[in-house]
Amino acid sequence: MAVNLKPIKDRVVIEMIEEVENKTKGGIIIPDTSSKEKPQMGKVVAVGNDEDLKKEIKSGDKVIYAKYSGTEVTLDEKKYLIVKFEDILAVVK
Repeated sequence: MAVNLKPIKDRVVIEMIEEVENKTKGGIIIPDTSSKEKPQMGKVVAVGNDEDLKKEIKSGDKVIYAKYSGTEVTLDEKKYLIVKFEDILAVVK
């Protein structure tokens, strides 16, 4: 399914990968708390038109991004993050 977000210049749209709910070995579900950190890994769904960016990152890549980077957007009940190219730290192979 295509995303209706088209980033400009050196921006990248990342679908945030939410962590699976935490469960103990005994099956007890540990609830989310406000102190839980947001995920730092996601899947690239759209890439801007910067030539250097296109050489390094493409749609479908799984990436790790800086902790407090980007702007969160919710579209069709999915969470996306729009980040600058410089905030992407690594591509997961």
